[in-house]
Amino acid sequence: MKDILDTHKVTHMKITHNMTVSQFIEQMGNIGVLGSGRVHRATQILSKMIEDPEMNLFLSLAGPMVPGGMRNIVSDLIKGGYVRVIITSGANLTHDLLESFGGYHYCNYGFDDEKLHKSGMGRIGDIYTKSEDFEVFEKEINSILEKISSENDVMSIQDFIYRIGTHIKDENSIIKAAADNNVPIYAPGIIDSMLGLQLWMFNQSSKMGLDAVADMHQLSDIVFESKKVGVVILGGGLPKHYALASNILKGGVDAAIQITMDRSETGSLSGAPLEEAKSWAKAKAGSNLVTVIGDATVLFPLILAGALDIVNDK
Repeated sequence: MKDILDTHKVTHMKITHNMTVSQFIEQMGNIGVLGSGRVHRATQILSKMIEDPEMNLFLSLAGPMVPGGMRNIVSDLIKGGYVRVIITSGANLTHDLLESFGGYHYCNYGFDDEKLHKSGMGRIGDIYTKSEDFEVFEKEINSILEKISSENDVMSIQDFIYRIGTHIKDENSIIKAAADNNVPIYAPGIIDSMLGLQLWMFNQSSKMGLDAVADMHQLSDIVFESKKVGVVILGGGLPKHYALASNILKGGVDAAIQITMDRSETGSLSGAPLEEAKSWAKAKAGSNLVTVIGDATVLFPLILAGALDIVNDK
Protein backbone atom coordinates (compact mmCIF):
# COMPACT_ATOMS: atom_id res chain seq x y z
CA MET A 1 0.00 0.00 0.00
CA LYS A 2 2.89 2.35 0.58
CA ASP A 3 3.73 2.53 -3.15
CA ILE A 4 0.08 3.20 -4.03
CA LEU A 5 -0.14 5.98 -1.46
CA ASP A 6 3.24 7.49 -2.40
CA THR A 7 1.74 10.38 -4.36
CA HIS A 8 2.45 14.05 -4.90
CA LYS A 9 0.22 17.01 -5.45
CA VAL A 10 -0.52 18.26 -8.94
CA THR A 11 1.35 21.54 -9.33
CA HIS A 12 -0.27 23.92 -11.77
CA MET A 13 1.81 25.04 -14.73
CA LYS A 14 3.50 28.43 -14.71
CA ILE A 15 4.85 29.97 -17.91
CA THR A 16 7.67 32.48 -17.56
CA HIS A 17 9.56 34.69 -20.03
CA ASN A 18 12.63 33.18 -21.72
CA MET A 19 12.08 29.68 -20.29
CA THR A 20 13.90 26.88 -22.11
CA VAL A 21 12.18 23.88 -23.64
CA SER A 22 13.43 21.66 -20.83
CA GLN A 23 12.08 24.11 -18.24
CA PHE A 24 8.72 24.10 -20.00
CA ILE A 25 8.64 20.29 -19.97
CA GLU A 26 9.69 20.30 -16.32
CA GLN A 27 6.54 22.30 -15.63
CA MET A 28 4.64 19.48 -17.33
CA GLY A 29 6.39 17.08 -14.99
CA ASN A 30 5.25 19.12 -12.01
CA ILE A 31 1.70 18.61 -13.23
CA GLY A 32 2.56 14.93 -13.59
CA VAL A 33 -0.77 13.68 -14.92
CA LEU A 34 -2.54 13.11 -18.23
CA GLY A 35 -0.73 14.21 -21.40
CA SER A 36 1.61 16.59 -19.59
CA GLY A 37 2.88 13.84 -17.33
CA ARG A 38 3.39 11.50 -20.26
CA VAL A 39 5.29 14.09 -22.31
CA HIS A 40 7.56 14.70 -19.32
CA ARG A 41 8.19 10.99 -18.79
CA ALA A 42 8.87 10.47 -22.50
CA THR A 43 11.40 13.32 -22.42
CA GLN A 44 13.16 11.84 -19.40
CA ILE A 45 13.28 8.36 -20.97
CA LEU A 46 14.59 9.71 -24.29
CA SER A 47 17.33 11.74 -22.58
CA LYS A 48 18.45 8.64 -20.68
CA MET A 49 18.45 6.57 -23.86
CA ILE A 50 20.61 9.19 -25.59
CA GLU A 51 23.01 9.43 -22.64
CA ASP A 52 23.47 5.69 -22.16
CA PRO A 53 26.60 4.59 -24.11
CA GLU A 54 25.45 0.96 -23.93
CA MET A 55 22.10 1.63 -25.60
CA ASN A 56 21.44 1.43 -29.32
CA LEU A 57 18.49 3.57 -30.39
CA PHE A 58 16.03 2.31 -32.98
CA LEU A 59 13.75 4.88 -34.65
CA SER A 60 10.43 3.65 -36.07
CA LEU A 61 8.58 5.97 -38.47
CA ALA A 62 5.02 5.38 -39.69
CA GLY A 63 2.58 7.85 -41.14
CA PRO A 64 3.53 10.97 -43.10
CA MET A 65 6.58 11.95 -41.05
CA VAL A 66 8.53 13.30 -44.05
CA PRO A 67 5.61 15.16 -45.65
CA GLY A 68 4.71 16.41 -42.16
CA GLY A 69 8.02 18.26 -41.68
CA MET A 70 10.14 15.72 -39.77
CA ARG A 71 12.73 15.17 -42.51
CA ASN A 72 15.54 17.37 -41.16
CA ILE A 73 14.96 16.13 -37.60
CA VAL A 74 15.47 12.52 -38.66
CA SER A 75 18.49 13.23 -40.87
CA ASP A 76 20.08 15.33 -38.09
CA LEU A 77 19.57 12.48 -35.59
CA ILE A 78 21.41 10.20 -38.00
CA LYS A 79 24.26 12.68 -38.60
CA GLY A 80 24.56 13.35 -34.88
CA GLY A 81 25.13 9.68 -34.14
CA TYR A 82 22.00 9.33 -32.00
CA VAL A 83 20.30 6.61 -34.06
CA ARG A 84 21.59 3.08 -34.77
CA VAL A 85 18.67 1.79 -36.87
CA ILE A 86 15.80 3.33 -38.87
CA ILE A 87 12.65 1.32 -39.58
CA THR A 88 10.10 3.06 -41.76
CA SER A 89 7.48 2.80 -44.48
CA GLY A 90 8.15 2.89 -48.19
CA ALA A 91 6.03 6.05 -48.32
CA ASN A 92 8.42 8.04 -46.12
CA LEU A 93 11.32 6.91 -48.29
CA THR A 94 9.38 7.95 -51.39
CA HIS A 95 8.72 11.42 -50.01
CA ASP A 96 12.35 11.78 -48.91
CA LEU A 97 13.42 11.01 -52.48
CA LEU A 98 10.80 13.34 -53.93
CA GLU A 99 12.42 16.25 -52.05
CA SER A 100 15.91 14.98 -52.88
CA PHE A 101 15.01 15.30 -56.56
CA GLY A 102 13.84 18.91 -56.16
CA GLY A 103 10.18 18.36 -55.31
CA TYR A 104 8.31 19.81 -52.35
CA HIS A 105 5.38 19.28 -50.05
CA TYR A 106 2.91 22.15 -49.86
CA CYS A 107 0.45 23.49 -47.29
CA ASN A 108 -2.86 25.28 -47.74
CA TYR A 109 -6.22 25.53 -45.99
CA GLY A 110 -9.42 24.31 -47.57
CA PHE A 111 -9.56 21.72 -50.33
CA ASP A 112 -11.78 20.15 -52.94
CA ASP A 113 -10.39 16.73 -53.82
CA GLU A 114 -11.94 16.59 -57.27
CA LYS A 115 -10.51 19.99 -58.16
CA LEU A 116 -7.15 18.94 -56.71
CA HIS A 117 -7.11 15.87 -58.94
CA LYS A 118 -7.95 17.90 -62.03
CA SER A 119 -5.18 20.37 -61.23
CA GLY A 120 -2.58 17.63 -60.71
CA MET A 121 -2.44 17.75 -56.94
CA GLY A 122 -2.59 14.96 -54.36
CA ARG A 123 -3.52 15.38 -50.71
CA ILE A 124 -2.26 13.85 -47.45
CA GLY A 125 -4.49 15.44 -44.78
CA ASP A 126 -3.74 19.10 -45.34
CA ILE A 127 -0.42 18.37 -47.09
CA TYR A 128 -0.33 18.72 -50.85
CA THR A 129 1.89 17.19 -53.52
CA LYS A 130 2.20 17.99 -57.21
CA SER A 131 2.03 15.28 -59.87
CA GLU A 132 4.82 17.04 -61.75
CA ASP A 133 7.12 16.45 -58.77
CA PHE A 134 6.28 12.74 -58.90
CA GLU A 135 7.05 12.73 -62.61
CA VAL A 136 10.55 13.98 -61.78
CA PHE A 137 10.73 11.38 -59.00
CA GLU A 138 9.87 8.60 -61.47
CA LYS A 139 12.52 9.75 -63.93
CA GLU A 140 15.26 10.13 -61.32
CA ILE A 141 14.56 6.91 -59.42
CA ASN A 142 14.54 4.93 -62.67
CA SER A 143 17.94 6.38 -63.50
CA ILE A 144 19.22 5.20 -60.10
CA LEU A 145 17.59 1.79 -60.53
CA GLU A 146 19.44 1.39 -63.82
CA LYS A 147 22.73 1.99 -62.02
CA ILE A 148 21.87 -0.31 -59.12
CA SER A 149 20.68 -3.15 -61.33
CA SER A 150 24.09 -3.33 -62.96
CA GLU A 151 25.66 -3.93 -59.53
CA ASN A 152 23.53 -6.82 -58.28
CA ASP A 153 20.48 -8.80 -59.36
CA VAL A 154 19.17 -9.69 -55.89
CA MET A 155 19.81 -7.76 -52.67
CA SER A 156 18.26 -7.19 -49.27
CA ILE A 157 15.81 -4.33 -48.86
CA GLN A 158 18.28 -2.61 -46.54
CA ASP A 159 21.08 -2.91 -49.10
CA PHE A 160 18.75 -1.66 -51.83
CA ILE A 161 17.99 1.49 -49.79
CA TYR A 162 21.67 1.94 -48.98
CA ARG A 163 22.61 1.76 -52.65
CA ILE A 164 19.99 4.38 -53.49
CA GLY A 165 21.53 6.60 -50.80
CA THR A 166 24.95 6.47 -52.43
CA HIS A 167 23.45 8.15 -55.52
CA ILE A 168 21.67 10.99 -53.65
CA LYS A 169 23.28 14.44 -53.46
CA ASP A 170 20.78 16.26 -51.22
CA GLU A 171 22.46 16.74 -47.83
CA ASN A 172 19.08 16.86 -46.06
CA SER A 173 18.07 13.45 -47.32
CA ILE A 174 17.37 10.78 -44.71
CA ILE A 175 18.43 8.04 -47.14
CA LYS A 176 21.71 9.79 -47.97
CA ALA A 177 22.48 10.54 -44.30
CA ALA A 178 21.89 6.89 -43.43
CA ALA A 179 24.16 5.69 -46.24
CA ASP A 180 26.89 8.17 -45.33
CA ASN A 181 26.79 7.28 -41.64
CA ASN A 182 26.35 3.52 -41.89
CA VAL A 183 22.87 3.58 -40.34
CA PRO A 184 20.75 0.80 -41.87
CA ILE A 185 17.22 1.61 -42.98
CA TYR A 186 14.70 -1.23 -42.94
CA ALA A 187 11.42 -0.93 -44.82
CA PRO A 188 9.64 -4.30 -44.70
CA GLY A 189 6.59 -2.88 -46.50
CA ILE A 190 8.52 -1.05 -49.20
CA ILE A 191 6.47 -2.53 -52.07
CA ASP A 192 3.38 -0.77 -50.70
CA SER A 193 4.59 2.64 -51.89
CA MET A 194 5.36 4.67 -54.99
CA LEU A 195 8.98 3.55 -54.68
CA GLY A 196 7.80 -0.06 -54.67
CA LEU A 197 5.56 0.60 -57.66
CA GLN A 198 8.50 2.02 -59.61
CA LEU A 199 10.59 -1.01 -58.67
CA TRP A 200 7.85 -3.34 -59.95
CA MET A 201 7.55 -1.38 -63.19
CA PHE A 202 11.33 -1.39 -63.61
CA ASN A 203 11.38 -5.15 -63.15
CA GLN A 204 9.14 -5.67 -66.16
CA SER A 205 12.32 -5.39 -68.22
CA SER A 206 14.90 -6.17 -65.52
CA LYS A 207 15.77 -9.03 -63.19
CA MET A 208 16.63 -7.00 -60.10
CA GLY A 209 14.91 -8.40 -57.02
CA LEU A 210 14.70 -7.89 -53.26
CA ASP A 211 15.23 -10.54 -50.59
CA ALA A 212 13.14 -9.51 -47.58
CA VAL A 213 14.38 -12.40 -45.45
CA ALA A 214 17.99 -11.23 -45.84
CA ASP A 215 17.27 -8.12 -43.76
CA MET A 216 16.75 -10.24 -40.66
CA HIS A 217 20.32 -11.55 -40.80
CA GLN A 218 21.80 -8.09 -40.30
CA LEU A 219 19.07 -6.82 -37.99
CA SER A 220 19.38 -9.83 -35.69
CA ASP A 221 23.15 -9.26 -35.55
CA ILE A 222 22.55 -5.66 -34.43
CA VAL A 223 20.10 -6.82 -31.76
CA PHE A 224 22.52 -9.44 -30.41
CA GLU A 225 25.50 -7.06 -30.42
CA SER A 226 23.53 -4.41 -28.51
CA LYS A 227 23.92 -4.42 -24.74
CA LYS A 228 20.67 -2.46 -24.58
CA VAL A 229 18.06 -1.37 -27.13
CA GLY A 230 15.81 1.65 -26.86
CA VAL A 231 13.07 2.40 -29.38
CA VAL A 232 11.35 5.63 -30.39
CA ILE A 233 8.09 4.79 -32.17
CA LEU A 234 6.34 7.52 -34.15
CA GLY A 235 2.99 6.19 -35.32
CA GLY A 236 2.41 2.45 -35.40
CA GLY A 237 1.84 -0.11 -38.11
CA LEU A 238 4.42 -2.40 -39.64
CA PRO A 239 7.50 -0.32 -38.62
CA LYS A 240 6.44 -0.50 -34.95
CA HIS A 241 6.00 -4.26 -35.04
CA TYR A 242 9.25 -4.82 -36.93
CA ALA A 243 11.17 -2.75 -34.38
CA LEU A 244 9.71 -4.50 -31.35
CA ALA A 245 9.49 -8.03 -32.76
CA SER A 246 13.13 -8.05 -33.84
CA ASN A 247 14.05 -7.65 -30.18
CA ILE A 248 12.20 -10.79 -29.09
CA LEU A 249 15.50 -12.48 -29.92
CA LYS A 250 16.95 -11.02 -26.69
CA GLY A 251 13.84 -10.85 -24.53
CA GLY A 252 12.61 -7.43 -25.62
CA VAL A 253 13.66 -3.79 -25.59
CA ASP A 254 15.02 -2.06 -22.50
CA ALA A 255 13.19 1.25 -23.03
CA ALA A 256 10.72 2.75 -25.48
CA ILE A 257 8.54 5.76 -26.10
CA GLN A 258 5.57 5.70 -28.44
CA ILE A 259 3.65 8.63 -29.87
CA THR A 260 0.43 7.63 -31.57
CA MET A 261 -3.10 8.83 -32.30
CA ASP A 262 -4.48 5.28 -32.48
CA ARG A 263 -6.68 3.71 -29.82
CA SER A 264 -6.29 0.39 -28.04
CA GLU A 265 -9.91 -0.77 -27.96
CA THR A 266 -9.85 -2.46 -31.38
CA GLY A 267 -6.79 -4.54 -30.51
CA SER A 268 -4.66 -3.01 -33.25
CA LEU A 269 -0.92 -2.97 -32.76
CA SER A 270 -0.77 0.72 -33.65
CA GLY A 271 -2.93 1.65 -30.67
CA ALA A 272 -1.57 -0.93 -28.25
CA PRO A 273 0.07 0.54 -25.15
CA LEU A 274 3.73 -0.38 -24.91
CA GLU A 275 3.13 -2.32 -21.69
CA GLU A 276 1.27 -4.90 -23.80
CA ALA A 277 4.59 -5.69 -25.49
CA LYS A 278 5.83 -7.24 -22.24
CA SER A 279 3.38 -10.12 -22.66
CA TRP A 280 5.08 -11.00 -25.95
CA ALA A 281 8.66 -10.49 -24.69
CA LYS A 282 8.96 -7.54 -27.07
CA ALA A 283 9.72 -5.39 -24.00
CA LYS A 284 11.60 -6.63 -20.97
CA ALA A 285 10.16 -6.84 -17.48
CA GLY A 286 11.16 -3.62 -15.74
CA SER A 287 11.70 -1.76 -19.03
CA ASN A 288 11.02 1.98 -19.09
CA LEU A 289 8.01 2.57 -21.32
CA VAL A 290 5.58 5.39 -22.01
CA THR A 291 2.87 5.89 -24.60
CA VAL A 292 1.96 9.48 -25.47
CA ILE A 293 -1.34 10.04 -27.25
CA GLY A 294 -1.09 12.80 -29.84
CA ASP A 295 0.29 13.99 -33.16
CA ALA A 296 3.93 12.91 -33.48
CA THR A 297 4.72 15.90 -35.71
CA VAL A 298 3.84 18.15 -32.75
CA LEU A 299 5.03 16.11 -29.80
CA PHE A 300 8.24 14.49 -30.98
CA PRO A 301 10.07 17.75 -31.79
CA LEU A 302 9.08 19.04 -28.34
CA ILE A 303 10.18 15.86 -26.56
CA LEU A 304 13.43 15.66 -28.54
CA ALA A 305 14.28 19.33 -27.92
CA GLY A 306 13.67 18.84 -24.21
CA ALA A 307 15.77 15.67 -24.09
CA LEU A 308 18.68 17.31 -25.90
CA ASP A 309 18.45 20.28 -23.52
CA ILE A 310 18.79 17.88 -20.58
CA VAL A 311 21.73 16.04 -22.15
CA ASN A 312 23.57 19.23 -23.14
CA ASP A 313 23.08 20.84 -19.72
CA LYS A 314 24.96 18.04 -18.00
